Amino acid sequence: MRDYDAATAFLGEWGLFQRLVFFLLSASIIPNGFNGLSIVFLAGTPEHRCVVPRGANLSGEWRNASIPLELRGGQEVPSRCRRYRLAALANFSALGLRPGSDVELEALELEPCLDGWEYSRDVYRSTIVTEWNLVCANDWKGPLSTSLFFVGVLLGSFISGQLSDKFGRKNVLFATLAMQTGFSFIQVFSTSWEMFSVLFVLVGMGQISNYVAAFVLGTEILGKSVRVLFCTLGVCIFYAFGYMLLPLFAFFIRDWRMLLLALTLPGLLCIPLWWVIPESPRWLISQGRFQEAEDIIRKAAKTNGITAPDVIFDPSELQDVNSQKQQTYTILDLMRTRNILTITIMSVLLWMIISVGYFGLSLDTPNLHGDVYVNCFLSAVIEVPAYIISWLLLRNLPRRYSMAAALFLGGCVLLFIQLVPSHLRALSILLVMLGKFGITSAFSMVYVYTAELYPTVVRNMGVGASSMASRLGSILSPYFVYLGAYDRFLPYILMGSLTVLSGILTLFLPESYGMPLPDTIDQMLRVKGLEYRPPSSSTRDSKEEEENPEIFKSTAF
Repeated sequence: MRDYDAATAFLGEWGLFQRLVFFLLSASIIPNGFNGLSIVFLAGTPEHRCVVPRGANLSGEWRNASIPLELRGGQEVPSRCRRYRLAALANFSALGLRPGSDVELEALELEPCLDGWEYSRDVYRSTIVTEWNLVCANDWKGPLSTSLFFVGVLLGSFISGQLSDKFGRKNVLFATLAMQTGFSFIQVFSTSWEMFSVLFVLVGMGQISNYVAAFVLGTEILGKSVRVLFCTLGVCIFYAFGYMLLPLFAFFIRDWRMLLLALTLPGLLCIPLWWVIPESPRWLISQGRFQEAEDIIRKAAKTNGITAPDVIFDPSELQDVNSQKQQTYTILDLMRTRNILTITIMSVLLWMIISVGYFGLSLDTPNLHGDVYVNCFLSAVIEVPAYIISWLLLRNLPRRYSMAAALFLGGCVLLFIQLVPSHLRALSILLVMLGKFGITSAFSMVYVYTAELYPTVVRNMGVGASSMASRLGSILSPYFVYLGAYDRFLPYILMGSLTVLSGILTLFLPESYGMPLPDTIDQMLRVKGLEYRPPSSSTRDSKEEEENPEIFKSTAF
């Protein structure tokens, strides 16, 4: 009995065919980088204050004094959501009284912005916030839009795997690329915040689905040595490259509709890839379509300049692990013993906290000191060395200490930000970027680490449950940023504290570096400090084919 890798070994590992698949699939991830975090600029909130209508019968002096001052960021600035009651000001103006000297302003009655707001155009020409007045009493709608995008990502995570298993990796990849591009294009013409947000859910569903399909397609076509590189550096670096393009687009296009259109159109460049990227031969074989799989491999051999054997896939000889009868496991098996239950709880908490930190810091770049576009670009650039460092750490050092060190670095620098004097703004930005570096490194490592902790028989479910916790963390992250409206340092204190806590939690996980992957629940590494109780006799211990832990990075973003 031969397996797929043995049957296609004649192709080699890194021929022209593999290089094309590697770079084209990685390139298809680039739009995910700037679409996923585009809300940073689409929902940017500029400085604003209440409108004082021209017909208010106020003198110039009273008009200038009509907005009360409030303390924000250590400075007195005009209030964003209140003004002095205009009827009273008009009476004072008519009587010739002067603000401050004749009338004590602090004693005057306040009222909300009944006539709307005027917005600064120094940074943004227009955003969904300025178009639909998502400020003051409606300022919760901006974070909700972001959360709804991640709700779409959550829903897409549920269905993408099943769709690609049923309809094929390539078909789902291009169908969901079209879904992401199409609904994003319709968003440009949104007539209300409600319409924009509903479409954002669908864009999120399309984005994660095409990401998963591209990832699985690459892992199934590429050989083992190249597959590891594709799963770590290939996908992540190209995602970060797309993220870097976002502030460049936004810097030159300050209108949210035109920006969204500009971010949507690159998706059309993926259309020609339909004729270049093949379907997964592994999937075709699992569907019994041996001739189609053989045709793809023969074209690949021709591309690599290699002569293919007369018979590549013989159905009577090829071992299809998917057709073997396997023991069925359920989500309850993640709680069968104290050991696996403890690991599951710790993994869920770890993934949720890391996701809150990663997306919280990514979405918080407009609130940093300095230029919003430069800060967003730095936030994207810092991910490249973070992915490279995480790859090197995974190759050479123990998982537990590598993860804990990255989390301690990220959490401690976030906690230190509140101690930085207000005039040292560059230092504050540097600490935020160091925090993003640490959390991004941990985010990259946690996929492989978690997959190595779970046994083969429940590895899919274990990593899947952890990934769902990550989605919940991303949904919550906009509200961590939202807390900054009440206290600028509160998001950093919360994210830093939780990240340090997750670093401590990591130290109690078992070490998997250099250990064989467990096949059964009984073979799992023990949690440090937990008394071991052998599983009950009903515990299933059948073995399945070992899987590559790297494949579980498919829901990284």
